[in-house]
Amino acid sequence: MVAVHTRQDAARVTSRRFTGALPLRMLRWRRPVWWQELGIIAIGYWLYTLGRNAVPEQESIALRHGRSVQHLQDVLHLNFELSINHFVARTEWLAQIMDYYYATLHFIVTIGVMVWLFARKPHVYRGARTVLFITTLFGLLGFYLYPLAPPRLLPQYSYFDTLRKFHTWGSLADPNIAEHSNQYAAMPSLHIAWAMWAGIAIFVCARRLWVRILGLAYPFMTLMVIVGTANHFIIDAVGGAAIVLIGFAAQWLLSAHGAFVAPVDAPDFGMPDPPLPTMPRGAYPR
Repeated sequence: MVAVHTRQDAARVTSRRFTGALPLRMLRWRRPVWWQELGIIAIGYWLYTLGRNAVPEQESIALRHGRSVQHLQDVLHLNFELSINHFVARTEWLAQIMDYYYATLHFIVTIGVMVWLFARKPHVYRGARTVLFITTLFGLLGFYLYPLAPPRLLPQYSYFDTLRKFHTWGSLADPNIAEHSNQYAAMPSLHIAWAMWAGIAIFVCARRLWVRILGLAYPFMTLMVIVGTANHFIIDAVGGAAIVLIGFAAQWLLSAHGAFVAPVDAPDFGMPDPPLPTMPRGAYPR
């Protein structure tokens, strides 16, 4: 009789356990399909470009916000970024590296990690992709609600625009490029947000220790780059970290498990980097 009551109590506890906001049928294991994922990525990129570039730049508001952020950082003694920027501006080879890092790795690393998760970690890909998607949406919301001039557009504070100074390819100081991009989309920093997402994914899912360490180092290197090139304030980076946390929290609310935890009915791939199971056609759970 005691055993019967124990099983009944366990069943009641299980039935009361939070199982996520999405219907259970949407949370069951399904191997990602490449064309569906490309469609989702295309929609996400379209929203990114639309939200980042189509929002009115509101120059006067963005400049006022920039002065307010600089004042807040001075009050909080978070003004070491000016020293970093001046050091970088005095060292051309370092500035060139940072400028190209800023212009390219933002997309290359993020897309590379997504492809790697899709190919090698399909059991956690959807959760990780959901975090990135939600993070980006909150970033676009921040651009709309709080236009902010980056430090390089506030010459009264003696920042150097390293992209302009060293004529780096892809510089937003180039009028032909600047006219197609909202230069006041700085809060929160999506460079930091995407770098944190990629770094966490690499650290959690990679097998080799040096790769995991590199994953942890990537967001910190990105922080030095966005500060050294005067493209973001430190507070922008804090905002980027905040929207990543929102992304992970939202993903948990949707599924009731972590972004890098496989659905309970997923095949036992093992962690990390296991060979995919060989199962007869049609034998995967539906």
